[in-house]
Amino acid sequence: MLESATAPVSARHAAAPGKAPLLAVRDLEAWYGESHVLHGVTFDVGEGEVVTLLGRNGAGKTTTLKSIIGIMGRRKGSIAYDGTETIGLASRNIARLGIGYVPEERGIFASLSVYENLTLPPQIKPGGMPVDQIYELFPNLKERSGSQGTKLSGGEQQMLAIGRILRTGAKLLLLDEPTEGLAPVIVQQIGRTIERLKSEGYTIILVEQNFRFAQTVADRHYVVEQGRVIDMIPNAELDANIDKLHGYLGV
Repeated sequence: MLESATAPVSARHAAAPGKAPLLAVRDLEAWYGESHVLHGVTFDVGEGEVVTLLGRNGAGKTTTLKSIIGIMGRRKGSIAYDGTETIGLASRNIARLGIGYVPEERGIFASLSVYENLTLPPQIKPGGMPVDQIYELFPNLKERSGSQGTKLSGGEQQMLAIGRILRTGAKLLLLDEPTEGLAPVIVQQIGRTIERLKSEGYTIILVEQNFRFAQTVADRHYVVEQGRVIDMIPNAELDANIDKLHGYLGV
């Protein structure tokens, strides 16, 4: 039996026991104009966790990320980050709390160099990753430091988009389809990067179609369907629930 999105978060849906979640989403609704897209999304993310939002196209995964960062026109419900309610805050103020969003389209400034793209966003919180450390994380970017955004491969653009957010000081990273369209060797590099960021204390929410990739990096997987979270599968139980997951995703 699936849990109602409007019910209290169960032990299966909750973050680590005995700790308040870093991010607590409750009864989240969202609209594109008159179109009602989210219908009561509820889930927790613990500090230092990597979780994925899995689901079919149009299920509401990207809308959930946009709602967390505050770029949806109309939201209702509760989104608490580190104890601060953000549902009524402007997106710029949500970002200043330490939340960074990497959209699927990446948002690279085509006319600027890699270095200029990295240094354009302001540092919003202390502890932002220095450019030299970003280059250590992504050696490709160091080699292409003077190259314009239009000269970068899709994988290099994704690295740049992630690096740009790391420099701002964000500690909760919202990554929308970070492996979409990338070569397997680049997907592996993105996976190693996520593992390293987790080891350094970052918290990450992934929207990901490739659940086999998600399985290599995530602690838990939330299944989104028709604008609601309908299930949560711990990563350790993913193989045992693969038939159920195939049913959810239609694969």
